[in-house]
Amino acid sequence: MTSPETSPVLALLLDVDGPVASPVTRDVQPGIIADLLALAAAGVPVIFNTGRSDTFIREQVMEPMIAAGMPAGTVIHAICEKGAVWFSYTAEGPGTVHVDRELAIPQAFGDDVRRLVAEDYSAHMFYDETKRAMVSVEQHIAVANPDYRAEQELFDADAMNLMARHGLGVVRLDHHVPDSDDQIDFRVDPTIISTDIESVRLGKDLGASRAVEFLAAQGITPQAWRTVGDSRTDYAMADWLHHNDHAVKHVDVRPADGIPVKPYEVLTAADLGLGEDVIHDDAGAAFLRHWLAVVTG
Repeated sequence: MTSPETSPVLALLLDVDGPVASPVTRDVQPGIIADLLALAAAGVPVIFNTGRSDTFIREQVMEPMIAAGMPAGTVIHAICEKGAVWFSYTAEGPGTVHVDRELAIPQAFGDDVRRLVAEDYSAHMFYDETKRAMVSVEQHIAVANPDYRAEQELFDADAMNLMARHGLGVVRLDHHVPDSDDQIDFRVDPTIISTDIESVRLGKDLGASRAVEFLAAQGITPQAWRTVGDSRTDYAMADWLHHNDHAVKHVDVRPADGIPVKPYEVLTAADLGLGEDVIHDDAGAAFLRHWLAVVTG
């Protein structure tokens, strides 16, 4: 017979930017921290699946959770850089950070992107020095997003050209530029506040696979999953789980891009009776409160 500890009613697989951390301020509401702790204490596995670095997770999520009183024995898993980097943490702090070096961007290319940002784009964006496998640039908080998005188009084009000069095959959205062997090994992935340059093998589906492995290693098989994201690429979490016969519902906290047809249920803030203006971490917070009420009765 299974126990609540080995077969929890729910497991949460959470994108961080948008649903958990504000895309404007980059920090996390205290209420979200409190509800994440309460859900974990109630036996709900909480796993982050993000393009962010392990440093970002430690500073913006882990440290506030520990400061708020993380229960002893609680383990939180963090899958970072879309599956290339991962670690777990408890109230005692972080464990070993693991990096899949086979999925890392060549260092010489990263050095050239750092130089490109410093010389041509530093007024609008910065090079993320905390990434271990990906190359990422991000909007300065003080810059207006429409201004950043205009510069982002120019930067992305320069990054694509730079990859070609390094002999690297690359894709950005529908634009494919293979290498000399007609291969595409890397992706330029623009988001609303950043551009990630990464192996095509990275993605939220890889993160979902790792999440299931981490819980299985603890002897945990959730009865159902809830995945949460703010972009089309985040649906890959639920896609992978559904394809591998896990019960899942996906929450889209920024459905303005349009909700694709999926073989599983997709939820938005409207399903909680909230207005269309409730998006990002406000929507994420509402769903965390809802799930906490469900699991605690």
